[in-house]
Amino acid sequence: MVNGLRRVVVTGMGVISATGCTVPDMWQSLIAGRSGVDYISSFDTTPFATKFAAEVKGFDPGDYVTQKEAHRMDRFAQFAVAASMQATAAADLKIASNGAEETGVIVGNSVCGLLSVCEQLELLNREGPRRISPILAPTMTGDAAAVQVALLLGAKGPSYSPSSACSSGADAIGQAYELVRHGEAEVMIAGGTEAPIGPICLAAFSAARALSTRNTSPQTACRPFDAQRDGFVLGEGAGIIVLESLDHALSRGVPILAELAGYSATSDAFHLTQPSPDGEGATRALRIAMERAGLKPSDIDYINAHGTSTLLNDRAETRAIKNVFGPDAYRIPISATKSMTGHLLGAAGVVEAIICVLAINHGVVPPTINLDSPDPECDLDFVPHQARAVPVETAVSNSFGFGGHNSVLVFRRYCS
Repeated sequence: MVNGLRRVVVTGMGVISATGCTVPDMWQSLIAGRSGVDYISSFDTTPFATKFAAEVKGFDPGDYVTQKEAHRMDRFAQFAVAASMQATAAADLKIASNGAEETGVIVGNSVCGLLSVCEQLELLNREGPRRISPILAPTMTGDAAAVQVALLLGAKGPSYSPSSACSSGADAIGQAYELVRHGEAEVMIAGGTEAPIGPICLAAFSAARALSTRNTSPQTACRPFDAQRDGFVLGEGAGIIVLESLDHALSRGVPILAELAGYSATSDAFHLTQPSPDGEGATRALRIAMERAGLKPSDIDYINAHGTSTLLNDRAETRAIKNVFGPDAYRIPISATKSMTGHLLGAAGVVEAIICVLAINHGVVPPTINLDSPDPECDLDFVPHQARAVPVETAVSNSFGFGGHNSVLVFRRYCS
């Protein structure tokens, strides 16, 4: 306990992504520099300017729940349930025998159950309101994923779903951290989930001119910090981590993967979609998170960048890192793993937080692939092309979203 606040540790992790549907599978893909981006297979992209995304392949909700249970969920909730079951199994967490009332669920997302909504809208237009599914209302809502996780795992503590665009998952982890730290829960199942790969989202982000249109070479389309980048690549999936108070984890005798040492969230209050060009909001978020973790720039060994492969975001993030870290900015290895996973929107920050924990445990940082011609304004060590063996004691995960959201998580190796 520090200043009357409890230490918070990570004891389990689960992931569903285009680069792997388990944590080990995803990690092996990332370390090998394998892209999960390909041409979209779930619908006809003929009229769309962008024809590719980072789709999850080979996912079967039946591996985790019954057919009836799966039918009651949108794809984004199915992902969350699967990742949560992986995470609690990894943490050897039996909620019923470890205090259901002291275990909560926070799962962030950005676009909610749009796939179900679009499907039912077609039915409404074709056959009228009487044909709408009776489970649409609880299926499409923003909290549907958290509700399903709590129901299926029996968690009776705080349960809700923050939505802060691409910072949603990071904010879910941060808010769960605060609940445990302040003694309002012993265990939190926290993360983010997203299933946006459908016609409406593809059209919406295309209309916003946010997506890459490199249709001749999908796997090289997402190229953060590269001078030839032309937008992000839509992705889908979920990431979930189990957070516990240190005393609770020690009492259970489970392995501790890392300590969550700091979290902050700020707002640019600048533009609906564009980041503040000077990185002011991101700068503040980084500084605050590190101050709360009691760390200096010289203490940080690795940064997982938000790194979307958009012109403005990559430059603003580079400036923010320079603002905070000064000369150390050029020393620290920085990965933009969206180059392989695509941009999972509200789930991105959690998958990248998991990558930070893995880097701490394995002493390896994944690469930024497709970084062939670095933007002169993005001149830091972005670990191009190949993974690198690096001792990692502390790691920072950046998440920045439309609307000026800036969220930062700081992890460190657990030491008693």
